[in-house]
Amino acid sequence: MQRQIIQRVLGILLAWFSFTMLPPMLVDYIFAEEAYFPFAMAFMITLVAGLLLWYPVRSYRDDLRLRDGFLIVVLFWTVLGLFGALPLWFSNSLSIGITDSIFESVSGLTTTGATVITNLDELPKSILFYRQSLQWLGGMGIIVLAVAILPMLGVGGMQLYRAETPGPVKDTKLTPRIKETAKALWYIYLSLTIACGLGYWLAGMSVFDAIGHSFSTVAIGGFSTHDESIGYFRSVPVETVSIIFMLLSGLNFGLHFITWKSQSLRHYFQDAEFKTYFFVIISITIITALFLRIGEVYLSLSDAFSKAVFHTVSIATTTGFTTSQYHFWPSFLPLLLILASFIGGCTGSTGGGMKVIRVLLLVKQGMREMLRLIHPNAKIAVKIGSKAVDGRVIEAVWGFFSAYIGVFVVMLLLLMASGLDQVTAFSAVAATLNNLGPGLGEVGSNYTSINDFSKWVLCLGMLLGRLEIFTLLVVLTPAFWRR
Repeated sequence: MQRQIIQRVLGILLAWFSFTMLPPMLVDYIFAEEAYFPFAMAFMITLVAGLLLWYPVRSYRDDLRLRDGFLIVVLFWTVLGLFGALPLWFSNSLSIGITDSIFESVSGLTTTGATVITNLDELPKSILFYRQSLQWLGGMGIIVLAVAILPMLGVGGMQLYRAETPGPVKDTKLTPRIKETAKALWYIYLSLTIACGLGYWLAGMSVFDAIGHSFSTVAIGGFSTHDESIGYFRSVPVETVSIIFMLLSGLNFGLHFITWKSQSLRHYFQDAEFKTYFFVIISITIITALFLRIGEVYLSLSDAFSKAVFHTVSIATTTGFTTSQYHFWPSFLPLLLILASFIGGCTGSTGGGMKVIRVLLLVKQGMREMLRLIHPNAKIAVKIGSKAVDGRVIEAVWGFFSAYIGVFVVMLLLLMASGLDQVTAFSAVAATLNNLGPGLGEVGSNYTSINDFSKWVLCLGMLLGRLEIFTLLVVLTPAFWRR
């Protein structure tokens, strides 16, 4: 492990991250709210910390190896999550402790969208803008991680995408081609954000709300500038724009890249994950709409369908926007939507969850085992499209699934031991581990009322979910640190 290189990269990351605290100061100047001090303080502290880390090792140059990659990825979200909490902690407008500040910051950067802050409509615009920008920055980091880095590291079966990934597929080094990949993904991410912002503005949002919500929509984050989330606007055009860009952002950005490069949409319709993604969303939408109408939650089928499609897309893609209190819907519907978040978005998207491709592989593997019972001597390949999937990928996906379930059970027991009821504990773990945000029970609207111990456990859950479980767990093993 190359400590100097890791220290240098971390110092550069912190120094660059400090500049994300300047735009909220500009927003404060525009709206003349005089709430810039927390950002000025946080900017100075973060910049100095970054420079102090970088300066002693500024001259070191070498290629990053796999272990370095794992550690840098983990440090990116943990260290930036801690420093990102500083403006929130310093703010007199919020008056929240260090635990809540870190929870909000980690939730933003991991694009989870779980919040401990209430009365959003009364907060300074600078604080609201900062929360939204945290999600947008985190979303960009997630895209580069998912499309350019995890396939190389082979985390949880993501080596499946080595052949298709428009990035560095070499040996055990993280090569300079990551820079090329990141640049291409940045253009796609930025283009979607601008298009989404324009769509919201044309649909009737103010410029400030349009920018803020475009940040959290494309990042699949779910933070809003209003307590009522998207429901605040009571606008079908706004909901339509939101649905379109949540769906687009829940797709593989590597697929967006290939489609843009080839200038043909056929790659979408040839992709098995794309087809499964829409099949799941359409199926859950139909079920939800029918039961909302049968249960007379909404008196017309059109209203029931409208609410069903918005919340299905929002929860299934793990965005977390709401237009109504879906956690109070009757029967099994709230649980169905929470379970949809376990599938989540596509691989290489800003969405959370286990990812569609993994679930598809698990289903295909299960079907193969049933066929083997009927034909014990048959050689049956698991295929994605027309390509047979390597056995090591299947093993990695099963390993991921096992680790996911194990982590979920441990976190659930810890939350219940801290005093949370079963519904709240289950949904809180699901909502944070899947990077969804809103849960059920006490955490249906926000996470303000739960105890600090549970918040720290859920912070760990957000990081585990965002880093695909293994990326964080491997750093915690003694074998990782042995030479």
